[in-house]
Amino acid sequence: MKSYRKELWFNISTRRGFVNITPQVETCLYESEIQEGLILISAMHITASVFINDDESGLHQDYEKWLEKLAPHEPVGEYRHNDTGEDNADAYMKRQIMGREVVVAVTGGKLDFGPWEQIFYGEFDGRRRKRVLVKIIGE
Repeated sequence: MKSYRKELWFNISTRRGFVNITPQVETCLYESEIQEGLILISAMHITASVFINDDESGLHQDYEKWLEKLAPHEPVGEYRHNDTGEDNADAYMKRQIMGREVVVAVTGGKLDFGPWEQIFYGEFDGRRRKRVLVKIIGE
């Protein structure tokens, strides 16, 4: 069995954003030369997420609105975490909702996706450099 590991780095200039990282993950898969196996894509920061869904801008706007209703950024004083001097408690909760990682099957050297599926990096407390782990195992 072969193993491949790479870190992808992102620096989202806004507080929140979604980035389609499918092309970078496909590049990793190509570099790994693995034809059959599994690929793990994991956010390495507690205020970021990796998830799979459709690459449709209306959906991403809906996510933004929905997440803000579930865990509003303001008032920042409502969160005990922010007593530490930070203002990002909502980002921790948004990450919990959207998830830390995804696993995708690799078949014939390709991501084994259903229709419209794409991999996204979700940022909930941006404006600084963060990483995503890509780990591939297989033959």
